[in-house]
Amino acid sequence: MYLILGLGNPGKEYKNTRHNVGFLALEEIASKFEIDLAREKFQAVYGEGFIGTEKVILAKPLTYMNNSGQSARAICDFYKIVPEQVIVLYDDMNLSAGSIRIREKGSDGGHNGIKSIIYHLCSDQFPRVRFGVGAPKGKGEAVIRHVLGRMSGEDGEKVEACVKDAPAIVETIIRMDVPTAMNRFNKTIKPEEE
Repeated sequence: MYLILGLGNPGKEYKNTRHNVGFLALEEIASKFEIDLAREKFQAVYGEGFIGTEKVILAKPLTYMNNSGQSARAICDFYKIVPEQVIVLYDDMNLSAGSIRIREKGSDGGHNGIKSIIYHLCSDQFPRVRFGVGAPKGKGEAVIRHVLGRMSGEDGEKVEACVKDAPAIVETIIRMDVPTAMNRFNKTIKPEEE
């Protein structure tokens, strides 16, 4: 059994913002594999279903980004899921819009949602799929405005195109392994292509 966790912030004001790319990716997966995200428990909206023969839990934490680990821990404890079978989907402003980076494990890379999951699971040994949303111009408040800003124009189109790969990425991780998914789907959009 796998837990597939899409990170974001609940509420209409955050819909279609860069920080909610994980929610968008999870919704793509739910649609492709016909999994209804209608239940509410574990501080999350979630659904159960199958990808191939593997049972999966798809979940969007309702804790806000910085406390995503609370929800992850509650689900893992209830279903007895180990960190290695938790796949996390989220935004990364350190990657150009349209880039995808899949990793088997690692540090939080400055992402507060991942930091919370590592803390609550007491492990950084979980696969993650990062969707590039591009870097802001400036620091501090500019960063907050950027990640909580809505995607539009060419950058928005690039991110949406990447998010459409989410079902195939997750299916490859589950049916094969993370390195295979990395070889097939990791891509970097270079600045000159932006």
